Amino acid sequence: MTANELRSRRALAQGLHRPAGLDAAGVVRRLLAVQGQELRSARRAVRSRSRGTTAAGVDRLLTEDRSLVVTWVNRGTLHLIDREDYPWLLGLTGPPSVAFNQARLRQEGVAAGDAERGVAAIVAALADEGPLTRAVLRERLEAASVPNAGQALVHLLLLTGLRGLTVRGPVVSAAGQAFALTQDWLGIEPPAPLAGDARDRALAELARRYLSGHGPATDADLAFWAGLPRRDAQRGLQLIATELTELGDGFVDLARRPDADAAGRLQPRLLGSFDPVVIGWKRRDLVVAPEHQPGWFTKNGILPACALVRGRAVAAWSTTRGGDLQLRPYAGTALPATTVAALERDYAGLQRFEAG
Repeated sequence: MTANELRSRRALAQGLHRPAGLDAAGVVRRLLAVQGQELRSARRAVRSRSRGTTAAGVDRLLTEDRSLVVTWVNRGTLHLIDREDYPWLLGLTGPPSVAFNQARLRQEGVAAGDAERGVAAIVAALADEGPLTRAVLRERLEAASVPNAGQALVHLLLLTGLRGLTVRGPVVSAAGQAFALTQDWLGIEPPAPLAGDARDRALAELARRYLSGHGPATDADLAFWAGLPRRDAQRGLQLIATELTELGDGFVDLARRPDADAAGRLQPRLLGSFDPVVIGWKRRDLVVAPEHQPGWFTKNGILPACALVRGRAVAAWSTTRGGDLQLRPYAGTALPATTVAALERDYAGLQRFEAG
């Protein structure tokens, strides 16, 4: 399997050919988890893979239908997921983040007792007042004399999320959401860490769903993406071995791929930051050439909004003050006029999406 073939197969698995009938909820189910610390970027990831969706439509799924939810799962990072996947995905991927969360709280000057008082204050405020923004929750922590300076507030909120007590609830601005109690917002009891047969079922589902949106991939890719030990990724893949095809060099994929011949429908796309096609695997070389990575990834390893052509990031993009598309090709990358025209059409579609 050549690099071009791997790029093409992954782009199809991601749904970047916009298969008919794939709506916003379908995109999230296909990818299982879409990185969601920037709501605008998560919306754009959905748009790039679906037809007829709007930003307002995604927000309705979060706020009114509550069929989608943003919370901390894989790698202790905020992700957009399907409500039905919340209990098992948090029960599986939440526990590995607990030690990191505790260490960061200590670094921010929040002792264990203060952290427990902070959780209690957050839960009490949400129970009494309903969904609240981060700024208001900071005020409630101040009133309870709980340390919350710097990143302490974020890690206190993360602690409530990892315990299944809170999720991000209604969209309250173009950029963000309020927090809500999980039981009030989703009607779901806080999920417990998984063990035994339940954990095996979750590992199998994780492997199956990851490959659905990211295959071909390796066990190391799955472990990296989910934030689990490699042995867990290997166990998940073993549990669905009869559903897989081996491609050599450690790569596996689902044996049944309905869109395997759809590569001709892959068009140039404008992607947002944190897009799954950039951060869905352990190595990024296939998407961003190594010689371009030092100049374009941020110090935290994030690739700003980029233009994707045939599965490869070829340019950064932004908008001018006048609202026009501005492309900045990576060094040594030439953008043919036909590619620029296709990206401009995609930008017009993005404008309609965000205005809708």
